[in-house]
Amino acid sequence: MSARDEILGTIRRSLGVTGTERPRHSAVDERLAAAPKGLVPERGNLSGEALIDLFKAQAAATLATLEEVDGLDRVPEAVADYLRRGNLPARARIGDGLASLPWGATALEVTTGASDGRDLVAVNRAFGGVAETGTLALVSGPDSPTTLNFLPDYAVAVLKRSEITGDYETLWARLRERFGKGVMPRTVNWVTGPSRSGDIEQTILLGAHGPRSVHIIVVND
Repeated sequence: MSARDEILGTIRRSLGVTGTERPRHSAVDERLAAAPKGLVPERGNLSGEALIDLFKAQAAATLATLEEVDGLDRVPEAVADYLRRGNLPARARIGDGLASLPWGATALEVTTGASDGRDLVAVNRAFGGVAETGTLALVSGPDSPTTLNFLPDYAVAVLKRSEITGDYETLWARLRERFGKGVMPRTVNWVTGPSRSGDIEQTILLGAHGPRSVHIIVVND
């Protein structure tokens, strides 16, 4: 018997149960099926421009940068401008979900697919945003490789206005609706601003465990 089995056995004996009781299994199954919401902060209970303004403010507070464009076709131009403003090379690796955009109308050199860690800039599609904290929801898959979100120094996320929700619970519900309950993506990452650490002398260092810069392009759809 392993130490884990011994500990769980001790707990079951103290509760007077075996762990195989049908009511206990039914209670767990019902909770998983219902996916009840937890306590939702009032801060995210907004709509319209107020919701978007909150997302912008919270994202800025995390040191992310943000801009808005009218339509997905304007994304390549916005990325090119962002790189010029930062005096960065006109090269980027993009997720396949953005490959159909008019990148050829810019001077950018773009490649697609997962990053091997040698890319300075990556542009990826976000699944959604959470206004209460300015957080991005990023799901793994062929169209949006997870490596693009963490390996390059400069991460650009493309997000539609209609994909911004007030709270995490609403976005989890959209994930279940999109993929089907029990069939979630392999990875769902919640990214709130650039990577940072204060481990050394309590001095904030950007880019400690991921991108040193997060730029969000919000598409007015």
